[in-house]
Amino acid sequence: MVKQVRVMRMSVEQPLWRALTGYRVLTMLYAVGLFATEYDEFDRPGIAIAYYVVLCVWTLATLPRVQNAAACTKRFLAVDLAIAITGIVLTPLVVNDHHIDSGGPTLPSIWTAGSVLAFAIKGGWRWAALASTPVAAANLFERGHPARDTVHNVILVWVASIAIGYVVEVARASERTLARALEIEAATRERERLARDIHDSVLQVLAMVQRRGAVMGGEAAELGRMAGEQEVALRTLVSGGLTSVSRVSRDAAQGAVVHVVDDDGPDETGPLDLRALLAPYASAKVSLVEPGAPVPLPPPAARELAAAVGAALDNVHRHAGEHARAWILVEDEPDEVIVTVRDDGPGIPEGRLAQAEGEGRLGVALSIRGRLRELGGSAELISPPGQGTEVELKVPKVSRGKAGQR
Repeated sequence: MVKQVRVMRMSVEQPLWRALTGYRVLTMLYAVGLFATEYDEFDRPGIAIAYYVVLCVWTLATLPRVQNAAACTKRFLAVDLAIAITGIVLTPLVVNDHHIDSGGPTLPSIWTAGSVLAFAIKGGWRWAALASTPVAAANLFERGHPARDTVHNVILVWVASIAIGYVVEVARASERTLARALEIEAATRERERLARDIHDSVLQVLAMVQRRGAVMGGEAAELGRMAGEQEVALRTLVSGGLTSVSRVSRDAAQGAVVHVVDDDGPDETGPLDLRALLAPYASAKVSLVEPGAPVPLPPPAARELAAAVGAALDNVHRHAGEHARAWILVEDEPDEVIVTVRDDGPGIPEGRLAQAEGEGRLGVALSIRGRLRELGGSAELISPPGQGTEVELKVPKVSRGKAGQR
């Protein structure tokens, strides 16, 4: 069973929408407060009161519209901007000349910037520039002439909104790139996991069928030949980058052990005793030396470590001969668990591992080193010619690898 890897995504623009929501409410209260403190400067306060009623009702009623980009539609943005521009244009009709000449605020005051910022967050810097232009024209109309402070405010709103829009576009592009990178990383881990599973089971079965067919001859030889072709094709596919059910399968007819460590079983809430997972490997030709006390590890780490031990024993069986003996030594250190697998075979010739990996035979690269790498541990292989092979597997008790976090 192939496990699905979910990639968690977090929107980088969501905090901007929350900030915009708070900004609209606060600036609405600020505009109403300015009206209350400068009431004497209004020649037609009734019109101003009617406008502020509309402004307050609209701001509070449309708060859900500025929660995210999907809710903030083009129609909403157009109406929102129209309310802001209407308030700016109405200002000369409701205030006296002194208010305008002294550079007093417009009816919506800085609430207008919220409308422009909504454009910027929704559509980027181009939308921000589009919304800033009519606001700038309305401010110049309200003042009657391009005064210095008016021009300053217009340029400030223009530049700020365009800058925020550009930042939003960059953030969105970065978010898409990050999400794609996480998906690629998750897919790569899953391909490696399946590749180890294929090596531990399917490829070994195909190799066994090929060997048995060649010995039996006749129709079995043809079946063995076809199995060999499929093994070569599958190895090519795996080495090209396919992905862990941790499974060790060896020829039962030759006195081998078939042992399964299933990743798809029920999820344990507590650690597993590594000794229980390694016990099935013990046999007349495999000696297991373990501590007297339990060796607890997180379930994913325990399974993967046991599978790596099984892969090492399988290499002993296949390459050291049927009569080779192996020893498994388990050491429970304070910060890590060390499992050493030794055999009395002829050893591995220098350069053989690199050659095997180039041929698509990835037993050591994926089934052993790949598993330990994902656990944040290490796998060291020592094989002097003629003196057997020793594989030392180290796994931290608090897994720093990706497999231990899944």
